[in-house]
Amino acid sequence: MRPPPESQPERPPERPLEIGLIGSGFMGKAHVFGLATAAKVFDLPVVPVFHTLADATLPVAEAAARALGFAQATGDWRALVADPAIRVVHITAPNALHKEIALAAIAAGKHVHCEKPLAPSASDAAEMARAAALAGVMTQVGFNYLCNPMLRLAREMIAAGELGEVTSFRGIHAEDYMRDPATPWSFRHDPAGGGVLADLGSHVLATAEFLLGPVAEVLGDLVTVIPRRPDGQGGWRAVEVDDIARAMLRFESGATGSLEASWIATGRKMQHDFEVYGTKGGLAFSQERFNELWFFDAADRAGRQGFRRIEAGPDHPPYGRFCVAPGHQLGFNDLKAIEMAGFIEAIATGGPEPFGFAAGARVQHLVETVAASARAGRWLAVSG
Repeated sequence: MRPPPESQPERPPERPLEIGLIGSGFMGKAHVFGLATAAKVFDLPVVPVFHTLADATLPVAEAAARALGFAQATGDWRALVADPAIRVVHITAPNALHKEIALAAIAAGKHVHCEKPLAPSASDAAEMARAAALAGVMTQVGFNYLCNPMLRLAREMIAAGELGEVTSFRGIHAEDYMRDPATPWSFRHDPAGGGVLADLGSHVLATAEFLLGPVAEVLGDLVTVIPRRPDGQGGWRAVEVDDIARAMLRFESGATGSLEASWIATGRKMQHDFEVYGTKGGLAFSQERFNELWFFDAADRAGRQGFRRIEAGPDHPPYGRFCVAPGHQLGFNDLKAIEMAGFIEAIATGGPEPFGFAAGARVQHLVETVAASARAGRWLAVSG
């Protein structure tokens, strides 16, 4: 994912960039925080303005609009999309609604930021990407972990050959928000786009290709541990999606790897980790300490070898935009601000998109290929 420039020339601002937000939950708030921070931290060519917020009901939308600083509120996302004053639509609604909302926004000529997963199916995601390309609008999919300066550094080190020939990758994304069997059935359990592979495994797949390039073949294994959950109405509803997902990976480069995703990993709140090994060195990273990258250099002399910590600082753009001192650390919403700044820059300049719908469709295609492999019980090639 391309970060926004660390420094930019003076330029006259365009008219304000009117934002419409659909959904005001966790990710909706993250979008607002990211946009607000980006406007202060980066020299943006346009200024985001919080125009209208839409949610499931008008009272919910009005309360969120007051809290988050939007000028207007609506209980109908279609009214938001149809408003000619709104230039960008941000979609943080449940996954099953992404396609319908995005296609309507694209048809209305809006730029669109959609949270992941882009759509319930790879074919839907591809349709959305084609529609955006034909309409000439800018798009973004919310994979903000890729905006971390430490991941950019890792990719640069791999590309520069500092690890030698890369041989293997290991990635894991583990949390425990579905650990309790009493947690109600939700949109994340909907077979149309639900399951931990789509929700968390998609991050590992995006990271794997960000660092090592295209995955060529996969061998998947999906496990449902909790077979039913409360339906919120005094009954129970069957769970048909995965609680744990695993896959073996073969990259086009010849490297091999593995991934694991779990939302029932007791005690884990935000483990998004990877390890990359090569003939000359290795890298290790943990989202739980995401301002650090650990590097092993096999050229170090005997008795002095070991992983050493590289700490995030102004030498790792755009960290310096947030703080002049190394070791003071970025946070989750700062990564969202970097993501928003890159998207706004693309809108103002005409591109390229940092991580647009085509990239999001690629991730969804990988997710579906892993799932199909698990059903078939064999390796499957990743087409495209």
